[in-house]
Amino acid sequence: METVDLNNQAGVDTEQRTAPLKPYDPTYDPLTSETPGQGRDYAPTYWIGTAGEPPADDGPVQGDMDVDVVIVGAGFTGLTAAIFLAENYGIKATVLEANRTSWGCSTRNGGQAQCATGRLKRSQWIDRYGLDIAHKLHQECLDGMANFKELIKDIDCEPQPGGHLYIAHRDRQMPILEKEAKLLRETFNYDAQIMDADTVKRDWFGDQEAVGAMHEPEGIGIHAGKLAFGYHRKARALGVKIHPASPVQSWETRGGVHYLTTPGGVVKARSVGMATGGYTSQGLHSQLKNRLLPVLSNSIVTRPLTDEEIAACNMHTRQVITDTRILRHYYRLLPDNRLQIGSRSAITGRDAPQEKYKNMLISDMHRKFPLLQGVKIDYSWWGWVDVSHDMMPRIFQPDPKETVYYALGYGGNGVMYSAQAGKRLAQLIAGDKIDMSLPIFNSKLPFPNVKEMVESQAFAPFRRLGQSVLYRWYSHQDERP
Repeated sequence: METVDLNNQAGVDTEQRTAPLKPYDPTYDPLTSETPGQGRDYAPTYWIGTAGEPPADDGPVQGDMDVDVVIVGAGFTGLTAAIFLAENYGIKATVLEANRTSWGCSTRNGGQAQCATGRLKRSQWIDRYGLDIAHKLHQECLDGMANFKELIKDIDCEPQPGGHLYIAHRDRQMPILEKEAKLLRETFNYDAQIMDADTVKRDWFGDQEAVGAMHEPEGIGIHAGKLAFGYHRKARALGVKIHPASPVQSWETRGGVHYLTTPGGVVKARSVGMATGGYTSQGLHSQLKNRLLPVLSNSIVTRPLTDEEIAACNMHTRQVITDTRILRHYYRLLPDNRLQIGSRSAITGRDAPQEKYKNMLISDMHRKFPLLQGVKIDYSWWGWVDVSHDMMPRIFQPDPKETVYYALGYGGNGVMYSAQAGKRLAQLIAGDKIDMSLPIFNSKLPFPNVKEMVESQAFAPFRRLGQSVLYRWYSHQDERP
């Protein structure tokens, strides 16, 4: 069924319907804020600063609406779900966004598309699920990477292909990488290769902390803002309606039909897909309360480096790079010769704007690249990451009696897998079949178990205290010899 506008707003010009933007809120915290706000401007990220003009949208909801499918969240997941619903099933979804398109995770990440989902390694999959499921999860990641490449082939998002360089930052990490690389080659037929410190620093990237590395063949760097805007344009060209400044303030389900209240009117829908990532409010839906632990990640981007600076730092690759810290760093040389680097930062939204977190990241950059001391930082931002309590995502229908679905919990590996999750979310909404033997499709986002409750204090208001203790422990573990 096509979208029916009960107030006949179809002919209204978008510019007339769009309210003035509210300032970006740097202290937003999904654990304490009722909604992500309404009509707020973007965070001052490199991606937004260099993506060009945001694409046209359908304006905020104005009046009650009756639609078939609502997607909550206009980020990577929500937009790709809408694209696949339209392309594969002829379903033209209505996307509700609290602020602006891809305002949250999708324009605050590091732009690294890796062949992964969630935070666990292949060896950990085997330990948790067994070899058969681990093979299926690996294939899901390979399929996801192929899907991602196909999806972006006509989007100018500055792709930097070639693989992923996983740098060991301490000697004790090398045996772990060697064991993982052997497993990837021999068990998964995935050509991961080990290299020593001299090779890494001389021929690849002159990270002075590197004591070696593992290289895996799949990995693509992208411009997150241009990708988000490309998804947006593609979705609208397929007939998808995208309504910014329309947060879901309350939600009722009556007789199998969902009534989503926004500031501009009630949207009535037969099915709802939730794709709100690290910006998922505690009160959005009962099935999501306390199911995620959102954590902050900081990023900085330098001024364009000179050819001499790049040569002096032995930056010979533009592939995506991470290091082996628990609180990992992710970094790469961008197409315009800037260095981008990010890592975890503050615990709460209230503390996020403190200058010390930016300075910590600058200090980390200097430790890795001493020759860049004094180089100007042009962009600095932070954003929330949706981490599940078992470190794996879910694309799931939590109640078989209700047409409500979600795709969440990527744990920082959502740039690529969000596209695959969007495809899977579309399949669930359309009633299509997916491989229900995979745990990411056949189980809910979990509450923490007793051990995890002790470690992370996962239930508000104590979870941040637990996270703070855990971060101090992780930092100690990361930096010990």
